[in-house]
Amino acid sequence: MQDSGATRRTGAARCRLCGVQSPPVAAALAVCGGCVRARPAEALPESEAAHRRARQPFNLPPVPPEDARGVRCVLCAHRCQIGEGERGYCGLRTVRNGRLVHLAGVPARGMLEWYRDPLPTNCVADWVCAGSRHRGFHNLAVFYEACTLDCLFCQNWHFRRRRPEQGGLLSAEQLAAAANQRTWCVCFFGGDPAPQMPHALAAGRLLARRGIAVCWETAGTGHPKLLDQAVELSLATGGCIKFDLKAHDPAVYRALTGACNETVLENFARAAARFRQRPEPPLVVASTLLVPGYVDAGEVGRIARFIAQLDPDIPYALLGFAPQFAMTDLPPTSLRHAEEAEREARAAGLRRVRIGNRHLLGWDY
Repeated sequence: MQDSGATRRTGAARCRLCGVQSPPVAAALAVCGGCVRARPAEALPESEAAHRRARQPFNLPPVPPEDARGVRCVLCAHRCQIGEGERGYCGLRTVRNGRLVHLAGVPARGMLEWYRDPLPTNCVADWVCAGSRHRGFHNLAVFYEACTLDCLFCQNWHFRRRRPEQGGLLSAEQLAAAANQRTWCVCFFGGDPAPQMPHALAAGRLLARRGIAVCWETAGTGHPKLLDQAVELSLATGGCIKFDLKAHDPAVYRALTGACNETVLENFARAAARFRQRPEPPLVVASTLLVPGYVDAGEVGRIARFIAQLDPDIPYALLGFAPQFAMTDLPPTSLRHAEEAEREARAAGLRRVRIGNRHLLGWDY
């Protein structure tokens, strides 16, 4: 795969296991969504090879390190055990002289970009959040340049080019100082805030003292105790925590992201248990990217049933897919796909479902 991650292929790939071309099959994965679900023992080695290829140009570990003599990092679900001189899966931790070194992601050093986004923004929760009602103010958008997953469809994959040794890191205090009298809310996203949660929490607390609503957008892989602190900040300030639930089926999740979703589902349930403490504006919001051929209406139904069992009033956004990174050969999500997924989500018992990014929807399948 080229470093640009943006070379569009032509034609539809065939599944190496069953030979199907439709629903769409991503050439990078080489296996269809049906085989990933039905034949994971055969399909997942193909996806693991795809993830190794995706990470190699950026000098990121192909898998979470498990050096028996290494030092354990516990910030996320991977719990990397990092050997001397190695990097953790996110690229922000290493071991020197037998000690874990945080190259970024602690209060003194955050690897990120920030900008002011006028309200209302195109936030995943813009249809239900309080910030959307504050025109004339802005959101302090904080993009953390690291991630705990390896999504083959990542729309923000460019952050992988950044390394902490390049400098330009900001402390939590410096980031908080970027807010002004027109800052209504802050959103920590990325990448993902999970590998830099100590930095994000420190900045969030400083901003909360100034009356700024604190929001999060995460895949949910972080340490549960850090997640609790993030939820608490959002609850206290009027912000929300937005979970990107990429798939419910563990094989589909692993094929698309290279990781297990057990901690993700546990963390979402943990946050959802507090939803009734402040249902308006909603404390917890969920979203799913409709990846053609892989995250179909049936997969959305499984996710929606999981959410509905926790609380049927949790808002759920279905997002249109745009070809990116290693999946540039897939078409955009079709309108039919999105509408079928919406019906499945409502049939599962969810009361607040929305199709987002409608401008991305197409008619390819």
